[in-house]
Amino acid sequence: MSRASAGLERLLAIMRRLRDPSGGCPWDLKQSFESIAPYTIEEAYEVADAIDRKNYSDLRSELGDLLFQVVFHSQLAEEADLFNFDDVAEGIAEKLTRRHPHVFAGGAEQSVESVGKSWETLKADERSAKGLGVLDDVPVSLPALRRAEKLGKRAATVGFDWPSMHGARASISNELAELDEAIEGHQGQERIFEEFGDLLFSVVNLARHIGVDPEHALRVSCNKFHGRFTAVETLLSRDGRRVQDVSAEELDSLWRQVKRS
Repeated sequence: MSRASAGLERLLAIMRRLRDPSGGCPWDLKQSFESIAPYTIEEAYEVADAIDRKNYSDLRSELGDLLFQVVFHSQLAEEADLFNFDDVAEGIAEKLTRRHPHVFAGGAEQSVESVGKSWETLKADERSAKGLGVLDDVPVSLPALRRAEKLGKRAATVGFDWPSMHGARASISNELAELDEAIEGHQGQERIFEEFGDLLFSVVNLARHIGVDPEHALRVSCNKFHGRFTAVETLLSRDGRRVQDVSAEELDSLWRQVKRS
């Protein structure tokens, strides 16, 4: 048995023990697909965070946490006679083999771009075989930025897209003008809400056209904002002051000072 196989078998055995009605863990026994789904999402984000920080020790740990989520769901499914971990592994192995004919079926050598197109074609064939529309299998539960990106990308596969980034950029100006009109015309919060959403969707479309991951870009900007605000707090603390104690003008001045440095 390989080291990887031994580690996986141990993890599966631990999971079975945790869910054993006779002497298992009360918390683990109480869980369901629905109750642990939020933890699964959280662990995926922690994997992304470790990668962003280039902390590969943390990445190893976070990947283990994410793997445990897969094992947990698989154990619940096995108990309900739905499927087991081997079915999950075999399913993804079969899918990867089917979607890489240029590797596993002796197909012609392909470029990165042609592989991407072939992948989308195969996925479209699979959706069609299931009777699904172009957008039907884009998960509603995705973070809104990620879902907007996937919806735009999927629509683009059938030609519903701006021909270049210039169209996507012009759409932002149009949507911003409509938002301004809704605000200045006092058209009501519902209309403002709708126009603001359209503006965000257009920004995501531009990100796709210029090759920027909007979720990652926003995460980096959040980290930047956090770092700069913390630096402002540090400057004030040297004088024994807090951000709550100073004027908006002074905060703005300190903010610009931090940006320059």
